[in-house]
Amino acid sequence: MSFKNINNVKLGKDVKIFDFVNLYGCSIDDYSKVGAFVEIQKNAFIGKNCKISSHTFICEGVHIADNVFVGHNVTFINDKYPRSTNDDGSMQNESDWKVVETHVKKGASIGSSSTIMCGVTIGENSIIGAGAVVTKDVPDNVIVAGVPAKVIKKLK
Repeated sequence: MSFKNINNVKLGKDVKIFDFVNLYGCSIDDYSKVGAFVEIQKNAFIGKNCKISSHTFICEGVHIADNVFVGHNVTFINDKYPRSTNDDGSMQNESDWKVVETHVKKGASIGSSSTIMCGVTIGENSIIGAGAVVTKDVPDNVIVAGVPAKVIKKLK
């Protein structure tokens, strides 16, 4: 049995979506692929020719440009100070916090099990090593790795 929950999603030409995917209010451009067990939330944007591997979470406010690879089990974060409740004990809702956007530029690759903190830009053609925690902007054409992620090599 396969399950796909797709609500109010803008899909480009020949987008491939595998089983057990939850998409709502997002946009996925031409020829991109979304693997199994992926969630892409509202106001997230995926460019052309992207590959989003299984078990990945792309939250509201993430903008992924064309030709980007996202490995398995990658997590994007959109709130630097998440809380369940307000100071008075009431449950928080959307009006109680602000989405902090993240941008992944054209041709970047994000290794499996990486965590991408909000408010960063991952540079064009850069590579994020598997398991990295990206806490600050990544320049174009570099490889970063580690916790926190640091530049380990410049690409030609």
